[in-house]
Amino acid sequence: MADVLALVEARLRSALGEPDARAAVTFLGTDRIEVLRFVDARDPAVVRYATLGMSAHPMSDPAGPSPDHRPSTSRFAAPLSVSLADPVQGPRAELVLSVRAGLADTDKVLRPLAVLAASPAVEGVIVAPGASLDLGEPLWSGAPFSSVLVAEPGGLIEDLELDPPLDPVRFLPLLPMTDNEAAWKRVHGAAELQERWLARGTDLRDPLRRSVPLD
Repeated sequence: MADVLALVEARLRSALGEPDARAAVTFLGTDRIEVLRFVDARDPAVVRYATLGMSAHPMSDPAGPSPDHRPSTSRFAAPLSVSLADPVQGPRAELVLSVRAGLADTDKVLRPLAVLAASPAVEGVIVAPGASLDLGEPLWSGAPFSSVLVAEPGGLIEDLELDPPLDPVRFLPLLPMTDNEAAWKRVHGAAELQERWLARGTDLRDPLRRSVPLD
């Protein structure tokens, strides 16, 4: 685990520079999740927040049976099927949020990001492009967003290849969604919402933006 996270942090530093702040959050029954804050040297008006710790373990679907588990055949009990997470193989990821600096108190997003990064361990979910992650509360105080759309990786930070049989670590961008956008996305899908954003020239880094027209 430690070796994976050291490689992940090195990749973040090589892509984003030196972090100027970091915070750590530990949830009951999970490993520590850190959130690192970077100011983009190429564009100081943009601040980026990246999680560190989510990729320590592979994500797994709790509904899928472990390949190494067999149902009990004891005559004293009914057959029992147990799902166990594969400790080695499975998708690994970290989350990255980019916002324009100085327009809102976005540093309050550190704990919400840690909550999202802990969701695979806490809730047994696989975070992948196209998924919606809902916090149920604003991303930061006064934010018009309480959920995010997980976008495709690779544009900002390249995947981190690990030694086989480990899957690579993917750095997944998060795109904040207003409540109306999140509801519309549930009906029409992620691709349709992204097309709306693109057609309207939506600045997805604007922490104060309003919902894109959805009529």
